[in-house]
Amino acid sequence: MTAEDWSNVIDQAAGLGTGMVQFIGGEPTLYRALPELVDRALSRGVQVEVYTNLVHVSPLMWTVFAQPGVRVATSYYTDDAAEHESITRGRGSHARTRANIAEAVRRSIPLRVGLIDLADDQRVNAAEADLRGLGVTEFGRDHLRQVGRGVRTEQPSLAQLCGHCGQDKIAIAPDGSVWPCVFSRWITVGNVRERSLAEIITGPTMRQTEEALAVSFGPEAACNPKCCPSTMCDPQCSPSCSPSCRPAGNCRPTGNCAPHY
Repeated sequence: MTAEDWSNVIDQAAGLGTGMVQFIGGEPTLYRALPELVDRALSRGVQVEVYTNLVHVSPLMWTVFAQPGVRVATSYYTDDAAEHESITRGRGSHARTRANIAEAVRRSIPLRVGLIDLADDQRVNAAEADLRGLGVTEFGRDHLRQVGRGVRTEQPSLAQLCGHCGQDKIAIAPDGSVWPCVFSRWITVGNVRERSLAEIITGPTMRQTEEALAVSFGPEAACNPKCCPSTMCDPQCSPSCSPSCRPAGNCRPTGNCAPHY
């Protein structure tokens, strides 16, 4: 995918009513065209989230992050520097990420942090306390999923998913492949370099995939739209809305939320 390809996809997504695009990686801030793609989305009335490791943030990227309609997300693993760096495999990554989290808070840039639990003895609770002390207020928790680079002891399978793939969201890979969600990377429903986004999401392959997921997860995977609004989190609901859901991201019910089955 070239920068022009991505711009074209953003235009198509905006035309289909997309409310937000999320740039992930790898590390999206290393992509030279990211600022222009963020501007492209904003100019089309689409909000932006940049999911970054916050290890290196250039002055230009701080300017990008500070724009209205842009928010930042990152992952944090522990308050212990050695443990954090053993996970990220980057010397000094803990100090730099933590300092840039504090800087984002200081600049009042909307920020959410995913606390990723990889091991039973990992200091995840201490990590949350550490971040709260820095002023972070939006958190989500998730476990290590056996997909992509997260594969450890299992192979990618539907067991790693929540059942909401393709429901008001899709993911697009660097080669243009379209997945029902970022975690379902072995399920390809089309390619935006070959067909339009509208053709893909309304096409037979997507429809067959949705039917297969519905059979596997059943109706209990569905959330009450009033209770679980469409957001950038995975899945789009909270356990207090539906016990079958396993939230990952900044998932919070809104209003007078009653359990929905």
